[in-house]
Amino acid sequence: MPDVDEGSPEEPETEAERRRRRAQFLRELAEARELRARVQPRRAKTARLRRQMRMRTFRW
Repeated sequence: MPDVDEGSPEEPETEAERRRRRAQFLRELAEARELRARVQPRRAKTARLRRQMRMRTFRW
């Protein structure tokens, strides 16, 4: 068996690679949220209203 861990590469990843992976993750997350909103519109609406209420009552 090779002694290579997926989580810890031998050389540290560059900042650009990290940003690229993060951007890809955020795109996929937004896509998943849109899909969930289409599949479960009522639940998505209540979640959106709850989030808006939380932001309205948030104190800076």
